[in-house]
Amino acid sequence: MNTECVAMLLAGGQGSRLGSLTFNNAKPAVLFGGKYRIIDFPLSNCMNSDIDVVGVLTQYRPYILNNYISDGSAWSLDKVGAGVRILPPYMGQKGGRWYNGTADAIYQNIDFIDSFDPEYVLILSGDHIYKMDYSNMVNFHKQKSADLTIAVMDVPWDEAHRFGIVNTNDERRILEFQEKPPEPKSNKASMGIYVFTWDVLRKALIEDAENPDSENDFGHNVIPMLHEEGKRIFAYPFSGYWKDVGTIQSYYDANMDLLNPACDFDLTDRNFRIFSNNTSRHPQFIGPDAVVKHSLICDGCVIFGSVENSIISHDIIVGKNTVLKNSIVHTGAVIEDGAHLENCIVGSRAYVKSDVRLVAAESDNPAEIHVLNS
Repeated sequence: MNTECVAMLLAGGQGSRLGSLTFNNAKPAVLFGGKYRIIDFPLSNCMNSDIDVVGVLTQYRPYILNNYISDGSAWSLDKVGAGVRILPPYMGQKGGRWYNGTADAIYQNIDFIDSFDPEYVLILSGDHIYKMDYSNMVNFHKQKSADLTIAVMDVPWDEAHRFGIVNTNDERRILEFQEKPPEPKSNKASMGIYVFTWDVLRKALIEDAENPDSENDFGHNVIPMLHEEGKRIFAYPFSGYWKDVGTIQSYYDANMDLLNPACDFDLTDRNFRIFSNNTSRHPQFIGPDAVVKHSLICDGCVIFGSVENSIISHDIIVGKNTVLKNSIVHTGAVIEDGAHLENCIVGSRAYVKSDVRLVAAESDNPAEIHVLNS
């Protein structure tokens, strides 16, 4: 079988910086924006980009994620001979082991990629919020006759040290790549989205796997190795909304962006939809004395109290005289009559009693955002 481009979606991360939000599930399975999970964004991007072979590499607490993806039909990724495949670590004739780094995860699935005989392989992260037509990036890769293309975007200089940073010439060829440099020379940051020519990547993965000193990581090992070998590596510029939601603060901020009319991230665009695998629920019910302002309220919710500037997922009960402001509430939570929550994240199936009052300061300190779990 010949497929021009296969996507490999790295979705096995624990997401320890998200604290209790990832105690029971992998980071890509964390709820976002009320009705979505984080993985909906790269999967929907693949669908909108006409990429119909997607391998999802899972490892940490995969059950919820596997069950959610199912056969991929929610994203039209259930085609015969194509579609989405869940790829956990496995035992082979020579044994088996956990994935040890991003590059190792792809290396262990070389046979899967070979079965589609692709010209290109698209590497994606399962923990970013953004919309991108990957076909434009693949076409850029072809036009440049590139061995590797890295999606990049400008980030604030004071944040550049957190990313892989590139320096380019006028043709956008990458002259230098630094992984999380303490003193960055540029603010062009890698988004962790790569298009490789498969023959080049395949050889590099085998070479990297044979190096006992390698961390088996794209940013630390494979990309620097290809750069040292003089491969044609280019930077594909991206200027849209993109958020790495790897911390409580960034996760909270990205959710709140959905309520910000000045934010350019539009989930209502019918020309580039984000899909999710949600079952049908009863309509939301807003009580006669309820007050709801500037909020996203999903199906199955029963609201009797006051909800302002908040994102309310499915099947939530907000009791009478309850105040909920600047908060995110995950599926199945119950907030009793008279509770008062501001600047909080309420976990799935949490039960908030009537005497609870949590008013976190509006600041950039993640410790001041309360996460309540069941």
